[in-house]
Amino acid sequence: MIVTPRIAVRIALILIVTVVLQVSFFSYLSILGAAPYLVPVVVVSLGLLGGGLVGAVCGFVAGLLMDSVLLQTLGVSSLVLLLIGYLAGRYREGIEITSGIVPALLAGAFTLLASAGFAAIELMLGVDAPVSVLVVREILVQGLVAVILAFGVYPLVRRILRPALVDYTPASARRLLGGGRRRRGAHRRGGVSSAAGGRARTVIHGGARS
Repeated sequence: MIVTPRIAVRIALILIVTVVLQVSFFSYLSILGAAPYLVPVVVVSLGLLGGGLVGAVCGFVAGLLMDSVLLQTLGVSSLVLLLIGYLAGRYREGIEITSGIVPALLAGAFTLLASAGFAAIELMLGVDAPVSVLVVREILVQGLVAVILAFGVYPLVRRILRPALVDYTPASARRLLGGGRRRRGAHRRGGVSSAAGGRARTVIHGGARS
């Protein structure tokens, strides 16, 4: 990903909108007793598109925004989201994504890792939190919901950041390339037709001479 000032603004807006949606909407939903966790899905998507550095920076900023909005201990969310953003980016740098289901599965796996990391850090910090099978079930449900969310989030983020992607070809260039292919194809077909017509005329003239 080529991060220009315009793309940086787009990434910042993506992160801000994600945190606002998480705090104001997704936090109030309940699916099998667990609230969907959108932030890791977006961070993983940015890491898969931009690489390890972009994923780490986006994870840190998203975590800082989350901690600031929720008035939590600063750095807890940043540490976990920075890690999963970096790991997602490193995966993208080492392995090519050839299937549309891979980003969704990765988002689910890294969301599981993020939820477990949050629980572990809260325990280490002495935060009063119930430790039971319900916590494990909540983490698993968040991972499964993240897989479903990623089928829509990853293509949307990719579309927003498409001009910055290395494999992106502008529409004008595609039209030029398509026109060039059509002209070359027409030239070849015209050459073959002319050659065939010439052979036909030779045969006719030859028959007349005989």
